[in-house]
Amino acid sequence: MSGEYIEERNGGYYAAGTRISLDSVVCAFERGNSLEAIQEEEFPRLRLPQIYGAIAFYSDHRETIRGYLEAKEQALDESFIPLSQANPGLWARLERARHATSKLEP
Repeated sequence: MSGEYIEERNGGYYAAGTRISLDSVVCAFERGNSLEAIQEEEFPRLRLPQIYGAIAFYSDHRETIRGYLEAKEQALDESFIPLSQANPGLWARLERARHATSKLEP
């Protein structure tokens, strides 16, 4: 499934001819940013028609894209390893520093 402004490749959706993911554009849009603000503040390398095309693609394929985004989020959640497990030594040092700092605060 691709469109004029969106390419499906490597298991993801991207603005055609770029490495900018549809996810990024959709997330900015869902945070309430205008399409112009998305271009100016987040993705100046995208042309405004590409951003409009990305949102139109999302609107036309909302159910599929929402499922794709939810699957990516779930995979990310499942791959998360707490720092206390990933690096116990660093975690212990951070905890000691946090406790020392909390004793200094009134």
